[in-house]
Amino acid sequence: MVTSFEHVRDNLAAAMEAIERAAGSVGRDPGEVRVVAVTKNHPPQAVRAAAQAGIRIVGENRVQEAMEKRRELQDLDVQWIMIGHLQRNKVRKALETFHQVHTVDSLELASSLNRVLMETPDARCPVLMEVNISGEASKHGVSPDLAQPLGEMILSRCERLDLRGLFGVGPLVDDQARIRASFASLRRLRDQLEAALGIHLPELSMGMSSDYPLAVMEGSTMVRLGTCLFGPRRGF
Repeated sequence: MVTSFEHVRDNLAAAMEAIERAAGSVGRDPGEVRVVAVTKNHPPQAVRAAAQAGIRIVGENRVQEAMEKRRELQDLDVQWIMIGHLQRNKVRKALETFHQVHTVDSLELASSLNRVLMETPDARCPVLMEVNISGEASKHGVSPDLAQPLGEMILSRCERLDLRGLFGVGPLVDDQARIRASFASLRRLRDQLEAALGIHLPELSMGMSSDYPLAVMEGSTMVRLGTCLFGPRRGF
């Protein structure tokens, strides 16, 4: 069955209006916020529709799925970023497929990425550190209290990685105050890490289809939107 994605442009416009309202409510410039199209379990034509609507960042959760889509979409001028849990045995393929990795949550993973990058002169990879801000055991990410030691080790031992900021997933609850508080905690942690590590960490990837306006209010620079752009996941 061929699925139409003609609605993506209108859905993106609605999302951008919501981002503008959320940013305006706290005095932020909405232009600081970029949309990441989350295309897990959506076919290549969904990625193409997102690109045609003006989205330039595509987030994928699985290496193999991203590889297959990139082969079919070589003409697209988009940046592919890894936003799913990355197993160390897939690091090489991930670096061949993605422009950035946003889910670094251990020194072991960071070291594996760095080791593969060292094989190519001058090869580098921008990364975000994933932090478990929900406190849920099912979520990936380094615990907030270990974020600074991990950041220090990445900076001292992984010279081919460019640490650019933090990545977090809010708690899966209906309590908006709790969700917003989790995003605020990631922003505060980012500010603390900038001071402690002595580097600029401009990126805060937080907020998904169900909670992105709250994330924008708390400083998100990247919101990861899937369902609100493409509808329910169908597989392909």
